[in-house]
Amino acid sequence: MRPILSILALALALGLTAPAAAQAPARQPGDYPLTADSLAQPNVAHGRLEGPFEFRSQVFAGTVRRYWVYVPAGYDPARPPNLLVFQDGQRATNPNGSLRIQNVLDNLIARGEIPPTLGLFVTPGNMSDHYPDTLGMGNPDHRAAEYDTLSDAYARFLTGELLPEVARRWRFADDPARRAIGGTSSGAICAFTVAWHRPDAFGNVISMIGSYTSIGYAPATAAHPLIPGGDLYPGMIRKSPIRPLRIFLQDGSNDLDNEHGNWFLANQQMLAALNWANTHADAIHAPGPRYEVAHVWGDGGHSDAHGGMLLPDILRWLWGAQRGSRH
Repeated sequence: MRPILSILALALALGLTAPAAAQAPARQPGDYPLTADSLAQPNVAHGRLEGPFEFRSQVFAGTVRRYWVYVPAGYDPARPPNLLVFQDGQRATNPNGSLRIQNVLDNLIARGEIPPTLGLFVTPGNMSDHYPDTLGMGNPDHRAAEYDTLSDAYARFLTGELLPEVARRWRFADDPARRAIGGTSSGAICAFTVAWHRPDAFGNVISMIGSYTSIGYAPATAAHPLIPGGDLYPGMIRKSPIRPLRIFLQDGSNDLDNEHGNWFLANQQMLAALNWANTHADAIHAPGPRYEVAHVWGDGGHSDAHGGMLLPDILRWLWGAQRGSRH
């Protein structure tokens, strides 16, 4: 039996709960208000958010990025916490944004609903000597080159450069079942790509409005061969060995439809491919792992709002009973 989100979570996500008072305005497509799980609560122990720190990569030469580290309350290096890595760290940690991941971690850890978890929130690289203070919540100029490629470059940067740098100061779990990587939009396909190449490093993927489209595609020229885009992933999933991954997919029916592709259709293709891979492996009695997949579709556009509302339930689904290693 494949795990799914609770019926209550699905109802909340799709706006199917009992009607509110008559005087309340009707819900509009894409309305996904945060719940108390995502808001700062005065009666819980708060972790601390350290940073931003600047980091220069050798894999992505000439770039500089920022990262933040969320250290859970009661952090004990003798008992390394879980690890959550999230892309577009400037938005993931925005105290007024749609994700507010540090609040979610505070609340769920305090109630014992997930284990203590170290958070690592990373911006894409920018081609400059120092990370520009003027970017705010905007995208650095090397984002597409890092996030939308299907190569293992970002996985090599993360596992070979940044995680060792963070580990010099803070300990975290080695077990991939206790590590998750996530993101929104191009940050989501980036997260999936890391786990696809390195399931030994990350066993869990959180994908919100994932850009499984042709952003990274470039046609062949005399100077270089064809460069594939993320729209190839469904076919790759169907024709590749199953990785031991637990994957959550979220998207909305009003997401983007442009020259790169149709986001909602692309996410549905991802789900169909993952489910087909499992069904086919069962049919031929193939040994080895199966994908563990959950999803919620809504009516939002290209926005973090729905994913942000779902995030507490996503983390409960991943780690609610501190699942053992799947490797």
